[in-house]
Amino acid sequence: MLSLSLMRTSNTNSSTMIFGRHPVLDAIKSGKTVDKVVIQQGFKGPIEIEIRHLCKDRRIPLQQLPKERIGRMVDGNHQGVIAFLSLIEYQKLEDILPLLYEESKVPLFLLLDGVTDVRNFGAIARTAEVMGVNAIVIPRKKSAQINSDAIKVSAGALLQIPVCKEASIVATVEFLKNSGVQVYASDLYAEKGIQHIDFTVPTAIIIGAEDRGVSPSILKMVDETFIIPQVGKTDSLNVSVATGIMLYEAVMQRLGKGMLKK
Repeated sequence: MLSLSLMRTSNTNSSTMIFGRHPVLDAIKSGKTVDKVVIQQGFKGPIEIEIRHLCKDRRIPLQQLPKERIGRMVDGNHQGVIAFLSLIEYQKLEDILPLLYEESKVPLFLLLDGVTDVRNFGAIARTAEVMGVNAIVIPRKKSAQINSDAIKVSAGALLQIPVCKEASIVATVEFLKNSGVQVYASDLYAEKGIQHIDFTVPTAIIIGAEDRGVSPSILKMVDETFIIPQVGKTDSLNVSVATGIMLYEAVMQRLGKGMLKK
């Protein structure tokens, strides 16, 4: 059982935080959904080794930070170890996709490639849920934390829409393409406008990071790239706004073919 004296829950800008060596170990061993574990630089010993092994086996991101950084994160005796527990239960894309096909549904997925801003993430999730996206896929690393701020901005959508945390977006793209899903990505250098992309087929749209867009390595893998028509002088749209435009186009095409109910 977790020691209440070593557990803190924040309702502002962090997810549930567990700190202390044994509480963190208990949380991981009990099967709780752990977003990330942070250990203090220089922390050594049997417990440190066990935590490392558990994180590796369960694919939990592990980060080392200086004592001063950890001290600013926790008000209490953290003993050099902190774990951030997820506020949602992650699902597996490999379980969701076959079920959609079995139900004769045309999948629509969002893959977030490096979206790290919590408010953008929450806004994207809100739009995705409203537009009928079947799941949001995020990588284990370099992704916004699903904390109370993200859930608040999403207006609770993150508690409704399936979220899958996968090892890598590259591997996910390969899986989807092998499963009959067309993978698209926006690119400022694309020649084809978004209105010329067929979103009525099984579709996955990759949303790039706020500062650099979709990774070049992933752009090489997609079936097609497209550009959102722009007539102004600003180089690009906010990532959550751009996502809304993409999903609106997809929904309008599907409504036009009678695939969705108004």
